[in-house]
Amino acid sequence: MKKILAIALFACVSGCTQTPSIETGPGAEYTYDGLVRINNSRLKDAWVDPDIDLTQYNKIMVGAAEFEFRAVKKSISTTRRLSETEYWMSDATKQKLIEAVTEIFGEELQKSQKFTVVDEAGPDVLLLVGGLHDIVSQIPPDQIRSEIFLRSAGEATLVIEAKDSLSGETIYRAIDRRAAEPTGGGLMNSNSVNNMAEVKRLARRWGTRLREGLDSIHE
Repeated sequence: MKKILAIALFACVSGCTQTPSIETGPGAEYTYDGLVRINNSRLKDAWVDPDIDLTQYNKIMVGAAEFEFRAVKKSISTTRRLSETEYWMSDATKQKLIEAVTEIFGEELQKSQKFTVVDEAGPDVLLLVGGLHDIVSQIPPDQIRSEIFLRSAGEATLVIEAKDSLSGETIYRAIDRRAAEPTGGGLMNSNSVNNMAEVKRLARRWGTRLREGLDSIHE
């Protein structure tokens, strides 16, 4: 019971309205590596190893993060660019995004009340690996922009995995795609300050949910 409870808590962080549950029976969805789908997870899709007791872990080690950007071609025609909704990102913009997201996730994990961040593997250490995939910008280039209001600065898919740090076995995997958009789904005035603020807010949301989920294992 304690093992199942820990799994459920990991899947359901603050604000859950439905109790998460692990699929069972002949219709249960399994991944290629033996994880079972969690229903009602706060992240859009989540899977877990039902045979692992997560309460044995009280330390986390952070692995390298991967950032993958959508291959959007840089338009030459001004007319074509005005009709587009996905835009090419400069290397400098990509680097700013990577640094901001990495910093925020690090800050959130350091706030954990139940887990200590360490640099070495061990029997009580979870290795966290993941990244953002299919990152796409919806911000027009400066040269074609005066004052523009957008519903979103862009979108990305978070993929996060928790592994046993000694064996490398994946215990938990979650995938969640979201847009960097204002609260309530309204429009935002697109400028460098507002756009980065929405990116950071989304990263903070993801990082906070991950930390809360981890801490809830031991509550």
